[in-house]
Amino acid sequence: MEGGDRIQDAPIRLELESRYLAYALSTIISRSLPDVRDGLKPVHRRILFAMRGLHLEPNLPPKKSARVVGDVIGKYHPHGDQAAYDAMVRLAQEFAARYPLVDGQGNFGNIDGDSAAAMRYTEARLTRIAMALLEDIDQDTVDFSDTYDGSMTEPRVLPARFPNLLANGSSGIAVGMSTSIPPHNVGEVLDACMALIDNVECTVATLMQFIPGPDFPTGGVLVSDIAERREAYETGRGSLRLRARWHKEPLDHGLWNLVVTEIPYQVQKSRLIERIAVLITEKKCPFLVDVRDESDAVIRIVLEPRSSRLDPDMVMAYLFKNSELETRVTINFNVITSQIRPEVMDLKSLLQAWLAHRFEVHTRRAEYELNQINQRLHLLAGYLIVHLNIDEVIAIIKVHDDPAPALMARFGLDAGQAEAVLNMRLRSLRKLEEMSIRKEMAEKAARAEALRELLAHPEKMWGDIRTDLVKTKKSFADTRRTTLADVTKEITLRPEDLVQKEPVTVILSQKGWVKANKGHDLLAVEKVRFKAEDDLLRAFTAYANQQISFVARSGKVYSVLAHRLADGKGFGDPLSVLFDVDSGDRVVWGLAVEPDREYFVTTRLSQGFRILGRDLLTNHRGGKQVISYKEEEDYPLHIHPVVGSAVAAISRGRNMLVCNLDEFPLLPKGKGVRILKLARDELLVDVVTFDPELGVTLDSGKKNMLLTDVSPWRGHRGSRGSMLPFGFRSGAVFAGTGASPLVAGKGYTGELF
Repeated sequence: MEGGDRIQDAPIRLELESRYLAYALSTIISRSLPDVRDGLKPVHRRILFAMRGLHLEPNLPPKKSARVVGDVIGKYHPHGDQAAYDAMVRLAQEFAARYPLVDGQGNFGNIDGDSAAAMRYTEARLTRIAMALLEDIDQDTVDFSDTYDGSMTEPRVLPARFPNLLANGSSGIAVGMSTSIPPHNVGEVLDACMALIDNVECTVATLMQFIPGPDFPTGGVLVSDIAERREAYETGRGSLRLRARWHKEPLDHGLWNLVVTEIPYQVQKSRLIERIAVLITEKKCPFLVDVRDESDAVIRIVLEPRSSRLDPDMVMAYLFKNSELETRVTINFNVITSQIRPEVMDLKSLLQAWLAHRFEVHTRRAEYELNQINQRLHLLAGYLIVHLNIDEVIAIIKVHDDPAPALMARFGLDAGQAEAVLNMRLRSLRKLEEMSIRKEMAEKAARAEALRELLAHPEKMWGDIRTDLVKTKKSFADTRRTTLADVTKEITLRPEDLVQKEPVTVILSQKGWVKANKGHDLLAVEKVRFKAEDDLLRAFTAYANQQISFVARSGKVYSVLAHRLADGKGFGDPLSVLFDVDSGDRVVWGLAVEPDREYFVTTRLSQGFRILGRDLLTNHRGGKQVISYKEEEDYPLHIHPVVGSAVAAISRGRNMLVCNLDEFPLLPKGKGVRILKLARDELLVDVVTFDPELGVTLDSGKKNMLLTDVSPWRGHRGSRGSMLPFGFRSGAVFAGTGASPLVAGKGYTGELF
């Protein structure tokens, strides 16, 4: 087969490795990580260079963005036009770039997350800062390389008179690595650079006196302490907390609103407001009534509290924890070095790398200028000879068809000088005045000597660079936007912590309807109306700021803040409105839960265990499985807070057992262990925990009996127990446990369910 000799067998593993490595290196070097010298990725560098080629200077009219994108992808960046346009748009967004490099005309997007208009509708030109990055690029200050098709050349790096890497920051994800450099204040960066020039031995801690932290285009408050910032700047990796800026706005009659005027960097305002609105509608922050966006050119997000008695700091602390009003800013100083390899640097190394680049730029610029001066002096020497012998030169030109060799032989000129003389126009002859030529030669010679002095003494070159930094600071420095604040104590808040502690009585019906009456009046429960064929299942007292847990027959637990329950007017709401209760499942128990308190869980088939209140809470609408069973008819009988160190249980067979509470395990979930041994087809009637010294009270529905001596019924868990006292053997429960006729359902007959 023709060409078959070029086919070679190779292990697929090695081939894949080599190709993936090439792809990874291309992604790292040519796409995702910025160059430490100019702070730009290739696409951004090509955009600026293409715009310079189109003469889009700040003092000239802008051109259509489509024209810019066309030049970029056609000449330098053979990728999608939308990718190039998106990159250019970001360079123009004042909320994304601390110091925009593109001056956009038209709709270039906004902080709400709306995208820019199509490139055919917008126009763009370079900013003064972008021109500073490109300054002196024609003076051989940087290396150029061929473009992708070899038809043109492009700069490998820009001269970068502006410290773009730290000033504007950068972010990107490559293969196996990423970068995240937050923006900084350019005045502070330049001050640190000047300090580094003055004292190359200064530490990161010293440099932080000039650069205390990032400075974001959207402002905000940085609440990370100096130790966190120092660690990030010394290691090149870290994470800082950035919060929105807010204030309390007083209104009439003692009312007030909370107004957010600055939001964290790279947070979309519309998404932030939507998140807060969801918290309000789902009643996860019931202390707020409304959130409004009253922004125009300035951000203004208004948060309306439910009560003027709330603590604004506590409200904001909750919102910082549960919304994007507070974000984590990642620091990862991963850059491409001048040796074209990725490296994580510290703050000092970043500044040194940029200064080293500026030293090279100044050196190459001086060498270029010196070379140009030498060439000009060489020509001026030729012009001076011509001036002194102008008549003879003209005569030679008249006589000879090729006068260059004759001029070179007669006056000792070289080919370049002779060619320059012959290329002069006749009108230029009047300018050949000896004094003006000698004056220009003296000026050029003086400048050449200064450049040689500069190149020979690095300390003078650094002085020239420092002067350049002062000019740059004067041109571009501005005031800091992000405030540095002391770290506040971490406040762990729940929604209930900000709800007023108002007494309520929770009423749960047998068919799963629930509501909350104001006050602690259990007697009023007897007057409550229910839907047809429905009746009371359980009522209990709570507070509006407490979490209420409902336990289903399946053993799942569903939780809600009492404040979110329907008020006492009407029949309430079905639990299916609040939770995603499984079809066919029904709620059989409800209680107010204190997270740090211990509870005792009992099932109908006499299984029991202890559980912490926090394990009886969940934020999921679908609930969470807490109690598991061996048999289908085994479901929750009783859940109540632990009172003492003893457990008492009554079976339908009229037996009662008293045992120690510590015989039951403390579990986050499970089926528990046996409490009282039941006969076949027998069920448990009631369970209580109590203090043995105070005793336990039996209730037959007609009379009560306080048992202070429970020794006749003492035993280990799992034993049979002993018969109830005479007079209570027809049916009894424990008084005050929630199984009384008042709160366990009308028509109580001695069995809870």
